[in-house]
Amino acid sequence: PQARYLELVHRLDRETSGILLVAKKRSALKALQDQFRQRTTGKTYLALVWGEWPAHKKVIDLPLHKYLVATGDGEGERRVRPVPKGDPNGMPAISLVRIAQRLQHPLGAMTLLEVTIRTGRTHQIRVHLASQGCPIAGDEKYGHFATNKQLQKAGLTRMFLHAWRLNFTHPASQQTVQLQAELPPELQAWVQQCQAI
Repeated sequence: PQARYLELVHRLDRETSGILLVAKKRSALKALQDQFRQRTTGKTYLALVWGEWPAHKKVIDLPLHKYLVATGDGEGERRVRPVPKGDPNGMPAISLVRIAQRLQHPLGAMTLLEVTIRTGRTHQIRVHLASQGCPIAGDEKYGHFATNKQLQKAGLTRMFLHAWRLNFTHPASQQTVQLQAELPPELQAWVQQCQAI
């Protein structure tokens, strides 16, 4: 409360939990935002997807195009879709995927993934994973409506996407800072009720 200056360094989707960096000085904000723009930070998320993620699928290099969907209020809702390489409307987007755990729930197979983003596009992880046939559990924009309804009835009431790890260079000390935020209790409880396979 005593801080005279607080500013968000980056953003997370509203439904995403985890690490969010805040600067207390304008000089720190600029230095940290430069690191994000130059892609020198390391951002890794935990995402639970519906289905069995293929073990060989480790890199998603798929350009994304941002567009607006008409809404009743005249504002429009931001959406993103994958486009072929070379599409003039596509922005480069690269996600690195590693299987953390394969899970079995009474509703079916699920996979907990570690996703490191090399670019920071709007809804990048959500669209990349959905484009591979494994949408994030609980994702209302890019997921499966019927599956999400089943997951809600079973107790997963939010999207399972969590900003897990963040590495950056401290703007004053120039030391590498490594942060990690464990899963929130409701997501940890969901993983625990599933069986590892």
